[in-house]
Amino acid sequence: MDSTLDLTKGKPLGLILRFFFPLLLTNSLQQLYTFADTAIVGKGLGDNSLAAVGNMSSLCFLIIGFSMGLSNGFSILIAQSFGEKNFQKLRKTLALSVNLAAVITLLLTALSLLFLRTILGFLRTDPMIIEESLSYGYILFGGLFATITYNMSAGILRSLGDSKTPLKAIVVSSVMNITLNSVFIFWFRWGVQGAAIATIMSQLFSGLVCLNKLRQIDFLALSKSDFEFDVRMYGRLLKNGMPMALMNSITAIGCMVVQYFVNGLGVAFTSAYSACSKYLNMFMQPASTAGIAMSSYTSQNYGAKRFDRIREGLKVCLGISVVSYLIFGTVMVFFPRILAGFILSGEEQIGYAAQFLPMCGVMIIAVDMLFVIRSGVQGMGFPFVPMLSGIAEMFLRIGAIILLIDSFGFRATAAAEISAWVGALMINAAAFVVVFTRESSRYSTKPNIISNDRRLTAR
Repeated sequence: MDSTLDLTKGKPLGLILRFFFPLLLTNSLQQLYTFADTAIVGKGLGDNSLAAVGNMSSLCFLIIGFSMGLSNGFSILIAQSFGEKNFQKLRKTLALSVNLAAVITLLLTALSLLFLRTILGFLRTDPMIIEESLSYGYILFGGLFATITYNMSAGILRSLGDSKTPLKAIVVSSVMNITLNSVFIFWFRWGVQGAAIATIMSQLFSGLVCLNKLRQIDFLALSKSDFEFDVRMYGRLLKNGMPMALMNSITAIGCMVVQYFVNGLGVAFTSAYSACSKYLNMFMQPASTAGIAMSSYTSQNYGAKRFDRIREGLKVCLGISVVSYLIFGTVMVFFPRILAGFILSGEEQIGYAAQFLPMCGVMIIAVDMLFVIRSGVQGMGFPFVPMLSGIAEMFLRIGAIILLIDSFGFRATAAAEISAWVGALMINAAAFVVVFTRESSRYSTKPNIISNDRRLTAR
């Protein structure tokens, strides 16, 4: 039990920060080695190779995001069982999650490899970079099992309050990834294939470290009976996981449409968009991490029916988002050309990136708050509203790019992002208020919940 963290007891601020900082370091290191990959590809192979790798970003989000959504949905049910202290139910949930993850991994791998060329053609990938995109994509999706193994095992650990083991795995994995990337590109001259191989090898290592830690947790010792078919449990897992998976994929479709229009502008725009996307992902990390913390914290406390603690946790995580915005929003607004120059070589590409970054820097607070509030709704076991907000994001992103691309050029991509963030935030904020009010009222009417709440509060 020493590697887990019970988020239903103790001061919310201290608990969340204790969980948050190792998780932030983990996610930041992931982004750092992704950023390093991008810089190595851009500086070592040129802006066209960077465009080829960046061109895969939205498609990777579609496939990998789907699997991550499922894993997060499964992990929420595991966290709720942990909050209830129902370990038999927890083990059953874990075992059947593994079964589903294995089947889904096989399906996603087969589909992504089969339709990769078709999708890249749909995205209007420039003939100059399509072969490199294919080479990169075939390796990345062929090794999808490694990515899903890490995401699944790390998600389970986080649901149990363990954010330190994923950090340890990523520390070594990051060094491994950057080293292999440099060796494969600069020494072996493997091109973008080297970057893909380095990514798969490092992710597989991370997954094995997390799996080893799960094996050491006593109450997770699975038996044959835990894997027995249970239609109700499979139904619960899919009911919770599929909306979150679809939310990610639907959002990715909107990003792919934006990529379609960007590719139509030319390779220079594709390179600039790739660099900007890397910075957005990196600067969103503190708020995104606060959202992950909010998900685990809310799930455990929802299982324990501690709605007072959920409210306090929301305040803490939103506070983290505001601090993140003040720091990174400022950097994006005032230093866009410096940021772009770290990745891009061409003056034209840097100029395009300098149009995008300040616009998003001003409004990144919307997506920072979205991460937290949406995770709160999901953590209370209501994934359908976030899925609907994902649909809204898709239509807002697509609508903005179609309406504005001719008039505003590359700036339309930033406007598309901002409109999607704001729309999704409004939907999830309204949903959180409604769900929290209804659920807290429903359970507060039960005498045993009230007495237990008071006893725990007094403690």
